[in-house]
Amino acid sequence: MIGTIVRFVVSALVLMLVGYLLPGITVAGFTGALIAAVVIAILGYVVEVILGDRISPRSRGIVGFVTAAVVIYVAQFIIPDYLSVSLLGSLLAAFAIGLVDAFVPTELR
Repeated sequence: MIGTIVRFVVSALVLMLVGYLLPGITVAGFTGALIAAVVIAILGYVVEVILGDRISPRSRGIVGFVTAAVVIYVAQFIIPDYLSVSLLGSLLAAFAIGLVDAFVPTELR
C-alpha cells in the first residue's frame, strides 16, 4: 500500500515538473497533479486491459509512446479543472515521462 502511494506521489511530482518545464501542459498544483496521476494510471490500465500488454506504455516502443501520449491527452477531458494539455504537450510529456521511467526503476517509484 505504501509503495502505491509513493508511486502516485512521485508520478504527481513528475507531472508538476513536466508542466513547469514543457510548453503545452498545465497542471493545477500538487493536488491537480495527484488527481491527474490517478486518472492517467486508470486510463493506462483500461487501455492495457482492452488492447493487451503489447500496447502498454511500459513496452517503451513507438506504440507505447503514442499510447502514453493519447492517454495523457484524453485525461484532460476527464479532469479539465486540473490538467490542460495540447497535442504537442502530450507528446512532450509522454517523452519526458518515458525518460524518467527509463532511469528510475519501477521498484523505486
